[in-house]
Amino acid sequence: MKKVLIISSSLRHNSNSELIADEFAKGAVQAGHEVEKVSLKGKKIAFCKGCLSCIKTGSCFIKDDAIEITEKMKNAEVIAFATPVYYYSMSGQLKTLLDRANSLYGSDYKFKDIYLLATAAENERSAAEGTIKGIQGWVDCFERAELKGIVFGGGIDDAGAAVKHQDVMKAAFELGKNI
Repeated sequence: MKKVLIISSSLRHNSNSELIADEFAKGAVQAGHEVEKVSLKGKKIAFCKGCLSCIKTGSCFIKDDAIEITEKMKNAEVIAFATPVYYYSMSGQLKTLLDRANSLYGSDYKFKDIYLLATAAENERSAAEGTIKGIQGWVDCFERAELKGIVFGGGIDDAGAAVKHQDVMKAAFELGKNI
């Protein structure tokens, strides 16, 4: 059994990336893993100041919701990031959280397996390349971590439309089941 943390970064009601994240969670639960999902909806996460005090102290001096979320990240064995693709990249909320997770660098983090769950209005997989590159760049900073899998749902634009894309929903479920 692994401790799995899913971070959903869409702020949209009935978000497609969150629907895919829910399928990933169902698969992981079915496989016997402990799953927690955190939505960035309603969270207060300030921009990183770049002061690097988190590297010296192990914690960010900005007291907001990022502190609790990064602590959950540190203690998870598996992290799945769910994001809509905006302008060929991850959501701003997710990027801001990843910047604020700088305190994890050099810490005794537990995560090894990282997954990306992304949806985009554009159907071509190339639409997700910037998102994949951004997540891979974050993962590359953690030598014990690896980007283990990606589910990309292209051509999914209207809220809730992911449920009509059974191939994507099934892929997310299977990825969660096989972590």
